[in-house]
Amino acid sequence: MAVLQQELTLGEAADQLARALPGHRVEILQGRLTVTPPPDGSHALSLSWLVVQFHMAGARKAGLRYVQGVGIWLPTMPADFAIPDFAIVDADFRDAHVTKNYYAPNVFRLVVEVTSSNWSDDLGPKVECYAQAGIPAYLIADRKHGEVLLHTDPADGKYPDPQCFKRGQSVPVPESVGVSLELSVDTLLDGDD
Repeated sequence: MAVLQQELTLGEAADQLARALPGHRVEILQGRLTVTPPPDGSHALSLSWLVVQFHMAGARKAGLRYVQGVGIWLPTMPADFAIPDFAIVDADFRDAHVTKNYYAPNVFRLVVEVTSSNWSDDLGPKVECYAQAGIPAYLIADRKHGEVLLHTDPADGKYPDPQCFKRGQSVPVPESVGVSLELSVDTLLDGDD
């Protein structure tokens, strides 16, 4: 019996994995296929809390939208894309649609990742990819190390050293995002009670 094998592009492999693993997040970072498991309860509560906080801070009135699971087309390699946990985007972000569920990076004001078992992707490749894409602010709720990192103001495809916030502190949302807000480190790490 003959077996035919077809080589897949990275994008086709990502599509197949996404269909085969519902609830998982499939991304291509720096030419590498990554798969993230579904979020746990604390992770989900952190994201729900962010929606409420940005709503109460007037994000919609400021011409912004808060989204979850919306992809960013990354300039790092031809097939690269990321799907951040949470993002603040311009209200007209849908006009910047590139393909599938991916949008041009210029409409993203803030990207937030709450770490899971793949924490090293959030702390490594995504920092590089988001900086090269020009994302003005990248906030990481690093549950592995119990801290929140805030990367801002990328220049020449790199972020300067991040600001680090510990439990008991609050993270000021950068002015470039377009709303005035302070976020509790404890709630970012543990979720809302």
